[in-house]
Amino acid sequence: MLTYANQLTILRMIFIPCFVLLLVYGQARWALLLFVVAAITDMLDGYLARRLHQRTMLGSFLDPMADKLLLTSAFVTLSIPSLPLAVHIPIWLTVTAISRDALIALAALVIHLQTGHRDFVPSFLGKCTTTAQLFAVGTALVANLAPWAKAVFGPAVVAALLLTIASGLHYFYSSVRLIESYQKKSGSAHGSQGSAHTQA
Repeated sequence: MLTYANQLTILRMIFIPCFVLLLVYGQARWALLLFVVAAITDMLDGYLARRLHQRTMLGSFLDPMADKLLLTSAFVTLSIPSLPLAVHIPIWLTVTAISRDALIALAALVIHLQTGHRDFVPSFLGKCTTTAQLFAVGTALVANLAPWAKAVFGPAVVAALLLTIASGLHYFYSSVRLIESYQKKSGSAHGSQGSAHTQA
């Protein structure tokens, strides 16, 4: 049975193709409205999961996936120069953001295969990066409706880029440290077993 929080998360995933289509057809106002509604459902599902004690394994998987799908779809769509929009997200920011996510996913897979580790909790820097990216997308949408927002859009893009690079490097460093730590523990365990066999 799906919890209320999971139902809101699934609803947010349903919003994604609608959001993309609105941007493709130049409906920036409606796209912004849908983006805001999606953000509200994101806050609500987390609140309901805590308030009603309905945290589930499915929710822990669906919630970040819904956020990442919405964010990636927004980045890619807003980067298409041929769309009838006044403001576009730079392609280099989109490429950087997607490359970071791909590298993090690859690192998580390598760590799991090497160590069996499964618990990958987002870092504070990673959360800041997601917030900055969402702000850049929201600012781009607003700038298509209100020219004054263009002054905010530039700094928002720069902040998103710097945090994306910084968090990507941080995740890479943390991954290397985790693998090295596991290898040292594994080596110590094998060494202890070898000493025990020698003494026997």
